[in-house]
Amino acid sequence: MLNILIFGPPGCGKGTQSEFLAIQYNLKHLSTGDIFRENIKNKTDLGIEAKTYIDQGQLVPDFITINMLGEKMQSKSDFNGFLFDGFPRTIKQAESLDDFLFKMNQEISMMICIEVPKEELVKRLLKRGKSSDRADDQNKEIILSRIKVYKEQTEILKEYYDQKNKFFNIDGMSTIDDVKQKIFSLINNHQK
Repeated sequence: MLNILIFGPPGCGKGTQSEFLAIQYNLKHLSTGDIFRENIKNKTDLGIEAKTYIDQGQLVPDFITINMLGEKMQSKSDFNGFLFDGFPRTIKQAESLDDFLFKMNQEISMMICIEVPKEELVKRLLKRGKSSDRADDQNKEIILSRIKVYKEQTEILKEYYDQKNKFFNIDGMSTIDDVKQKIFSLINNHQK
């Protein structure tokens, strides 16, 4: 099984690259953002609770995230593995994911981090905010708060996976297709 974490700050291109990866390697794409939005749209109890955190640019608490993600992982069918987009975001979540996968006789194969400078992230997110109905992409202060939360609380995961020899960095400042080709090459070399 190929289980990949796609990682990086908000606006780095995780969602875009995840679409390519899911198709190329037949992975079940698990985007916590999509799962949150689905639960919020359907007004589930977990969705209503998650929305209060998202609207403030804060991380959704672990128990909410893990419960939502666990439901999606259990519905796996004939995929070659999972592609985790937006999860884990904390060491505790990473450990919970490791435990969950261990029970399924699996593990994380690799973490791919897409690096983009802060100024570019803000520019990308504000542009996306104009074409979407996402309130969190339309307010520069919320965007900066999200980036700050990532830097302070989430970026530590690089070290967590680096210690396991599973961390790989990709420059996200080239074209979408160039980033895609770099990621495909990285995965193909890793699988040899």
